[in-house]
Amino acid sequence: MKGKRIGIEKKPQGNNQFINALLENAINLLKQKGAVIIEIDYLDKINAFSEAEFEVMQYEFKEGLNNYLSSANAKVKTLKEVIDFNMGNEDKTMPYFKQETLESSNLKSGLEKKEYTEALNKSHNGSKKILDSVIYENKLDAICGITMGPACSIDLIYGDRWGYSLTMPAAASGYPHITVPGGKVYDLPVGISFFGTAYSEPKLIGIAYAYEQASNNRIKPEFKKSFL
Repeated sequence: MKGKRIGIEKKPQGNNQFINALLENAINLLKQKGAVIIEIDYLDKINAFSEAEFEVMQYEFKEGLNNYLSSANAKVKTLKEVIDFNMGNEDKTMPYFKQETLESSNLKSGLEKKEYTEALNKSHNGSKKILDSVIYENKLDAICGITMGPACSIDLIYGDRWGYSLTMPAAASGYPHITVPGGKVYDLPVGISFFGTAYSEPKLIGIAYAYEQASNNRIKPEFKKSFL
C-alpha cells in the first residue's frame, strides 16, 4: 500500500455519521500504511449519466430475459408473458409494488436501435472518459469509497434508506471493482470499494488485500432476531 495514490470523492456520499465515520477510518488507515490520499470530484459527473444507464438497462434486460426464457423450463417465454401473468394475478404478485420497470422495458426492442446505441455510448464511453481523466490526471492507482450502506429492511413507503452506492462508476464503464469489509453500522456489515481503469485488477487486488489484512474488519456473520 505504501506510495499508492488513492482517490476519494471530496463530497460526502451521504449524510449518515456512522457510515461516513467508516470511510474516515479507512482513509486514516490507508494513510498510516503509506498511501497518498487525493481528493477528487467525479461522482456528480458520473451520476449525470444515470438516465442513459437506465435506458441501456431496459433494452438489455428485455433482450436478455427473452433469450433466457425462450429456452428455459418455464411456462412464460417472454417478458410480455411475465407482465401478463402478473396482471392476471395482481393481488398475489403485486400487493405493494407494481411492474413499471418491466412494462417500460417491454416497450424497448432491438439492440440495434439508435436510441440504445446512443444511450450506451453516453453512459459507457462517458463514464470511461470521466474516470480515465480523473485517474490519469491525478496519477491514481485506485479510487476508494463506501460500497453501499448496511442492508435495510424493505420499506413499503420510502423504499431503500441510505443512498450510498459506489457500484455505478465501475458498472457503467466496465472497469474492475473490488469490495472488502469496511466495518459495521447498526451491527450490519458495510463494504469499502476500490476500483480503477481497465486491466488494473492485479493492482486493485493487491491494494484491497493489503487494506483487508491491515484493517481486520471482517466479522463472522450472525443470525440475530433484531438489530435494534
